[in-house]
Amino acid sequence: MRNIQAFTETPGLVFRVVWNVRIDPSSISFQMWKDIPVPFYLMVYFFEVLNPKQVLRGEKPVLSQRGPYVYREYRFKTNITFYDNDTVSYLEYRHLFFQPDLSNGTEDEYIVVPNIMMMGAAVMMENKPGFMKFLLSGALASLKQEAFMNRTVGELMWGYDDPLVDAINLIFPGMLPFKGKFGLFMDFNNSNSGLFTVNTGMKNISQVHMVDSWNGLKMVNYWRSNQCNMINGTAGEMWPPFLSPTFLDFYSPDACRSLRLVYEQSGEFKGVPTYRFVAPKTLFANGTDYPPNEGFCPCMQSGILNVSTCRLNAPMFISHPHFYNADPSLVNAVEGLRPNKDQHGLFLDLHPMTGIPMNCSIKLQLNLYIKRVSGITQTGKIKPVVLPLLWFAESGSIEGSVLKQFYTNLVLLPSVLEYLQYTLLGLSAPLIISAAVLMAMRKGSVTESSDTQSKATPSSETTPLLCDSPSQDSPEA
Repeated sequence: MRNIQAFTETPGLVFRVVWNVRIDPSSISFQMWKDIPVPFYLMVYFFEVLNPKQVLRGEKPVLSQRGPYVYREYRFKTNITFYDNDTVSYLEYRHLFFQPDLSNGTEDEYIVVPNIMMMGAAVMMENKPGFMKFLLSGALASLKQEAFMNRTVGELMWGYDDPLVDAINLIFPGMLPFKGKFGLFMDFNNSNSGLFTVNTGMKNISQVHMVDSWNGLKMVNYWRSNQCNMINGTAGEMWPPFLSPTFLDFYSPDACRSLRLVYEQSGEFKGVPTYRFVAPKTLFANGTDYPPNEGFCPCMQSGILNVSTCRLNAPMFISHPHFYNADPSLVNAVEGLRPNKDQHGLFLDLHPMTGIPMNCSIKLQLNLYIKRVSGITQTGKIKPVVLPLLWFAESGSIEGSVLKQFYTNLVLLPSVLEYLQYTLLGLSAPLIISAAVLMAMRKGSVTESSDTQSKATPSSETTPLLCDSPSQDSPEA
């Protein structure tokens, strides 16, 4: 993945980049790594079910996209600890603040969605003994739980008091690791994504930001193969410098796995050269269509990832928004989806020399598998369907003073240095040529003088090499 050879024409520049992208308090990028200055936004879109009664009778769900509900996201790292083996560990926290001016709606709006706890519990109980399903169905009836519910955006995001949670904990102890409230983003706000330990790059710059462990693990145990359980790449914020246009790896705690993006094209972001990386169609392909993904199964259609093993065994799936790049049968199973690349494809634009993202938008969709479960009357005649609940985009780009500093130090100055290098080389060429001509002329002059002297005093076999001068004592002629 590294392509340092392409940048070695300016050794001083390479040194400058290496020095400033290491995870070290003296580097330019350290503060950017520690407290991300880039304004990140979380945009959430919910899918409202327009015909819940008809779905209970076995008809196709009709969906309407609501939103976006936009949140300003602040990220910062704490518990930063450096180790002697050139690694550093940290916890990164996220704080989200609702932005009504950027949103299409408020957190007080009501939306009709599946009863996630009820429908999830029903599918999880499908293969349990009949008496257990009878107990659950009775509890649902006494609590007046139905297959669909009408909740506010704020409740769906941050949690609502649900007596079903306590009932499930009472009937099936240990099934849920929480009590009382349930919300889709409860664990996302004011929380961290686990303890990351990454390489600092102090001795080997090609390893900077590469994950050494996550929560003390070298591998996770969610999946069915060692390859799928591997923690590869970085933590998804920065990458090693001198990137080649091939692929990027990073570990995503939200997806419970490592993800690989592939190079798509070169470009520019506000004057900064970039490589764009996107998700390949095989990212969420099933094991039949793409055998290396067999370890992520049990699978359904291509385009969705079964994350039940890391989501309390609930029948949850992640995908691209609107089932983009997925099997067409998933899109056709509901009405109201219109997948397209521009709106639903994720991307990362990185500065190849430093490995720092300039512009990015990571998009994922959360889906719930629902169906009729025999013995649980509340599930009616619902036909099996992977039902989209919501999709979200985490987006950010470098701008303002941060962009100016980045451009000056790592784009403009290197370009000037490279220009000066070739300018000096161009100026030195005539001097080198002149020196060579002078040396040749001097050599020619010395040779000519030697030839002239040889002609003036020809030598023979009888001519002495040293002639005696006439002595003053010699007799006069």
